[in-house]
Amino acid sequence: MAKVNRFVSDDFTIRIAAVDATEVVKEMQKLHNAFPLATSGVGKAMVGALLLASQLKDKQQVGLLFRGNGALKSIYAEADYEGHVRAYTPNPQYQPPSYEGGLKLAEALGHGTLTVARHQPFQKQPFNGTVEIVSGEIGEDIAHYLHQSHQIRSIVALGIYIDQLGKVVKAGGVIIEVMPGVDEAVVERLQKNADHLKPSVSKILRDGGEPIDLVKPYMEGIPFSQVEHDHEVKYHCPCDEDRVIAALEILGEADLQDMIDKSEEPEIICQMCGKPYHFNVEQVSEIRERVHRNSLH
Repeated sequence: MAKVNRFVSDDFTIRIAAVDATEVVKEMQKLHNAFPLATSGVGKAMVGALLLASQLKDKQQVGLLFRGNGALKSIYAEADYEGHVRAYTPNPQYQPPSYEGGLKLAEALGHGTLTVARHQPFQKQPFNGTVEIVSGEIGEDIAHYLHQSHQIRSIVALGIYIDQLGKVVKAGGVIIEVMPGVDEAVVERLQKNADHLKPSVSKILRDGGEPIDLVKPYMEGIPFSQVEHDHEVKYHCPCDEDRVIAALEILGEADLQDMIDKSEEPEIICQMCGKPYHFNVEQVSEIRERVHRNSLH
């Protein structure tokens, strides 16, 4: 199974993460029956979330919510330090008028905002930061967020290669973050390497490259080494029946009673993984009774 590979420069002023996320992006495409444009956007957000989460600590997670005024409307991706990731867009089957000129993700997402939420187990509320979408290509927007919200200069390169049949062939990315106190000569070297970089992320992976091969072109002339990060990347959704019941309880007693009166048997489908949860009238009645009892306390 794939893992996020982490690296650090020898002077500890540059930290790096890289991943081949092909299998989890393929799984997302299958679960959501996502068409190429949505697959590209959601896939890049998944890769970005995995890279950011790998720099957190145990049991911490990060969520990326892109809200735009384009046809895709929004993209959400969530990943944790342990390598679990899930993602969603409300319009996965969006088809642009034409694919001429490639997958125009920025146009499909439109103008809007990126909100990044960092969750820690001991905090009731996540830490949120919101910035304007500057490119709509996901990677540049994540870099913009890091600079605006954390004063961290970074390079974020993400790639999804989709074949002529609309299927994911390769997906991955690399993030390079420059820490405070770095020698500016090192930053100049890093930028020079980036300016002369030719193969794209997806091209390197398609040619058989590993995550470290995404890193080497950027870090040429800058000594670095790998850091242990022993967590496999997997598409994982923590949804369960208890969470779905909690969502039904939010509807309130009146709406639940209306379902009972109409003999409706709701089927709730998880947006993140597509798993269906079916409830019969008797179960809805039990949920309504519980809501009623709680309202008396």
